[in-house]
Amino acid sequence: MTEWMTLAAAGAGLALLPRAVRRLQLSVAKHPSLGGHSKMALRLARWLPGYAFDEAQFYGADGADAALQQRRRAGLQRLAHTLNTRHARTLAATREAREGLSDLQLTGAYRVPFPFSKTLRGLLGVGAFVQRTEGAWLVDLDDQRLLDLTGSYGVNVLGHAFYQRCMAEAQRRALPLGVSLGTYPEALLDVLARLRRISGQDEVSFHMSGTEAVMQAVRLARYHTGRRKVVRFCGAYHGWWGDVQPGPGNPMPADHTYTLEDLSPRALHVLRTRQDIACVLVNPLQVLHPNKAAPGDSGLMGARALPAVDAEAYAAWLRQLRAVCTERGIALVFDEVFMGFRLAPGGAQERFGVQADLVTYGKTLGGGFPLGVLCGRARWMKRFRDDRPADLCFARGTFNAHPHVVMGVQVFLEQLETAEVQALYAGQEARWDARAARLNARLAEGGWPVQVSHWSSVWSVAYTQPGRYHWLLQFYLREQGLTLSWVGTGRMVFTLDFSDADFDAVCQRFAAACERMQADGWWEAAPSPKALKRMLLRETWRAWRQR
Repeated sequence: MTEWMTLAAAGAGLALLPRAVRRLQLSVAKHPSLGGHSKMALRLARWLPGYAFDEAQFYGADGADAALQQRRRAGLQRLAHTLNTRHARTLAATREAREGLSDLQLTGAYRVPFPFSKTLRGLLGVGAFVQRTEGAWLVDLDDQRLLDLTGSYGVNVLGHAFYQRCMAEAQRRALPLGVSLGTYPEALLDVLARLRRISGQDEVSFHMSGTEAVMQAVRLARYHTGRRKVVRFCGAYHGWWGDVQPGPGNPMPADHTYTLEDLSPRALHVLRTRQDIACVLVNPLQVLHPNKAAPGDSGLMGARALPAVDAEAYAAWLRQLRAVCTERGIALVFDEVFMGFRLAPGGAQERFGVQADLVTYGKTLGGGFPLGVLCGRARWMKRFRDDRPADLCFARGTFNAHPHVVMGVQVFLEQLETAEVQALYAGQEARWDARAARLNARLAEGGWPVQVSHWSSVWSVAYTQPGRYHWLLQFYLREQGLTLSWVGTGRMVFTLDFSDADFDAVCQRFAAACERMQADGWWEAAPSPKALKRMLLRETWRAWRQR
């Protein structure tokens, strides 16, 4: 009996061995960081205690002595007085709206690292209201002009004036249709032909946001493969719904999502050997910072390396990915919601020479109106089975293909073919390379621990030394008339029509902000990387014990 049980146990072990091997292969294909281990990151997020610095701790979090703390205090009080006075009406409107607008509550709380947030909000705020745009400038409720480096979350590829013209013409064309939903305007025929030509795909479906378009791409991939798992790459953003946003930000574990290491042969091996993967999502923006999320201020305390952008190496990776997906019957999805029409009129497919099975667009394609679009091969886009009438993949939306949106797309695509817009694409990579090199040279000349990297007109800001106060640069930039999105200092998004004169202004103002921040002492007493880690661990441990 004992011998039989031993043999049975050995047999069971051998039967489980392939499964264990596959699980190990999956584990080693994940990026060796919390970004690559979303379940671990979610557990950590639930464990991490919140704590807030009092005023004394606020100015000396890096061990600064009393004299330096006083210098910083005086500098921040001066900065706060300037901003609060200059933008008084805009800040008052923002405070009033925050009481009933949960979005503003989130962005206000997470604009800077959380230990500093409470004290900072008591000193100064950032206005969320504008009254108009003027070229590359935003004008707030106090008539203050700010150079717009937000990119409107990626919508603003071609400049505010361009979208004003698109929207005005789209409204003129659409007004006779009113709100005739469920039917299509004749302009859809033109839009359909243009989108099929630009995307190189067979069919199109319309949605109301980029997130919805990605949801439909994943839904169709699962429908046609009968598989449940989704592969995304570490650091990539594909919208806010659960399956593509594992880890912090999603209250539930994304059990059907594998977050793998980008540019990794181990990831390709997982795709080749597993039987449960429906699709692979690719966000072309990751060429700027492979395996890293967009640089928010909470992640910019350390000295963050600026990876060299090697477009040809990334293109070679995409070709390998394309081959494996074809071999295994996995849908390759290019998420071009953010980068679509920024790199080239044909997007990443054109720039890298790789054809996807499904491509999502949004943001700028609407010509200023909200939109999501999915383009794909006919075999992936079909939503029903002729031989099984009850087996279908239903997806609709009340406002899909809204007349104003369809007209916005039509006007945008018409304008895309004009000589004026085509000229903005011509030589753009060399133009933005030269501009980034120029700003970096100015920053190095000033001796400031700041550098930029970029992919086309999307830029990242990073630091060459660790520091607890790098996040303050966004407020010094605002004092100089530069406005960034709520994620903070780490991201600048330019429009393709950004003039040399406007860029000259950015360089001068960016340098002035760094000079002022240095004068106020925020980059002094910079801890070493090891010392910084010890500081953070001690603070977290104390907060945990005091819970």
